[in-house]
Formats: sequence, C-alpha cells, structure tokens
Amino acid sequence: MLRALRNAVPSADVLVVDDGSPDGTAKKAIELAEELGSVAVLQRSEKSGLGGAYRAGFRLGPRARLRPFVEIDCDFSHDPAALPTCLTRLGTTTS
Repeated sequence: MLRALRNAVPSADVLVVDDGSPDGTAKKAIELAEELGSVAVLQRSEKSGLGGAYRAGFRLGPRARLRPFVEIDCDFSHDPAALPTCLTRLGTTTS
C-alpha cells in the first residue's frame, strides 16, 4: 500500500497507524518509511479496534499539519489510484 500511495501521490505525507498488530505491520512500515520517505508510523501498544485506530490517526494528523487529511485502509478496499482525483476536487495539488 505504501508504494501504491507513493506512486499515486508522490508528494504525500503518510501516517500509518498500527493498532498493536501481531503481523509486523509497524516494523514493515518503518522499513518502508526509510526507503520511501515522508512516512510516519504511530505504534499503539494494544489492539483497541479499528475505531480506536481511526480516532488516534484523526487526532494526530491535523496536529502534524497533514492537510488535507484523508483515511485509506491498507487492505486496498480504498483504491490509492483514486487519490489524485479526490485531492484535485479538494483543490489540492497532487504533484
């Protein structure tokens, strides 16, 4: 997903919220952050559900001056290729 996001919107700042996932999500995201740049990882110590992860990201994103701020699931249920159109409609550059 991080590579797909970077391909879709090369200038995007990305925040990954890992909700204590046992599958190594945070570790892989940190490795890819070093490779891709402009990727922050918020590691939460315990699973508190998808809603809790969303709320944590929604609190942190605006404080980090990530604007516009959109949510996208990493299971590809949201197509990262659609982001440029969404951002253009928000009046944001996608270069």
